[in-house]
Amino acid sequence: MLRNLKQTAQHLGIKHKQLIRMMREAGLLNDQNLPAHPMRDKFYLQTKQGQWYHPKLGMQHSASTRVTQYGINWLADKLGIERPKVPEERPRVA
Repeated sequence: MLRNLKQTAQHLGIKHKQLIRMMREAGLLNDQNLPAHPMRDKFYLQTKQGQWYHPKLGMQHSASTRVTQYGINWLADKLGIERPKVPEERPRVA
């Protein structure tokens, strides 16, 4: 399960902008709020790419940071926040 930064902040019990500020200060996010070290932190932070067509401006692209299930406790430890209770990810059965 991937969470956006707003959902992650709610889960950690802090404000969205406070989470972004803390992650930037810790060197986890760049100035565009994307993972500063995408290869190193790929198990915890991921980038979601999106695109859509605008009738006047053409193809538009976006990118945003997502936090993985394992990233919740990792992020809490990195930022010095108390670990929240994280539900276990259910195994997917075919």
